[in-house]
Amino acid sequence: MKDLIAHARQAIASEKGAPFSVYHAIKEQTIINVPITKPLLICVLDGTKRLGVNSEVICDSGEFVFLSNNPQVHLRNIPRGAEYFALLIEFELSDFECLPSDSNPKEPMIKGKVNDALYQSLLQFVDCASYLPDSLWASRRQELLQIFQHEGFPNPRCITTTPDLSHQVYRLVSTDLSADMSSQWLAAELALSESTLRRKLRVEGTSVQEIKDRVKLGTALHLIQTTFESIGIIAERCGYQSQSRFTGKFKQRFGITPTALRKTRMPD
Repeated sequence: MKDLIAHARQAIASEKGAPFSVYHAIKEQTIINVPITKPLLICVLDGTKRLGVNSEVICDSGEFVFLSNNPQVHLRNIPRGAEYFALLIEFELSDFECLPSDSNPKEPMIKGKVNDALYQSLLQFVDCASYLPDSLWASRRQELLQIFQHEGFPNPRCITTTPDLSHQVYRLVSTDLSADMSSQWLAAELALSESTLRRKLRVEGTSVQEIKDRVKLGTALHLIQTTFESIGIIAERCGYQSQSRFTGKFKQRFGITPTALRKTRMPD
């Protein structure tokens, strides 16, 4: 896994940016209620990840877990030796159209070992970050999905679920985290009455405010895990005018403060 770790570090450090993320920690991280809104491939390259969905799943170095686009999971990222290191690739639902239809029951995740074919494909995917235009990334994600199919893993379509109304609201809120989008405005954008929007979201077990919090705090969690921007700037970028209010909401949701989580990535 050392080559993939080195290549991923190099791609992330470049100014061009990368169509994937790297999460690393030198101390154990425990984070609860992490929202997953798009199919997410997590390849653990060093250390161990423990996930709680319906039951605990252990993903060691050299293994992957492919998460559905709708669970909320509890995570423990555990360094082994020097650090915990994982490569994350987020997929669009449209990416899966390259695969045959799947009539099997939907699953919250697929777990497996990163075999040689998948490893080489991931290495190529990471290396493309230095030169591939954004318009071609969908085809590279589809190539990864086809490798899964070719190598005999379960059809990745088994983890995809049809976007519901909450996903549509999530996408709208994501377009501008600094805006305080009202229920009335969101309903108009979705061609619904405000009361219908609230009722349908209630049936899905959520609300406009819950979705706003999930979007903003989920983005903040990602920024804390992938950047060293100040907590105050991250709070502002995610629509919080008060850093103390942001810290309180973050801890309430994830069970850890932004500062404490940041410290797991930094030496004493």
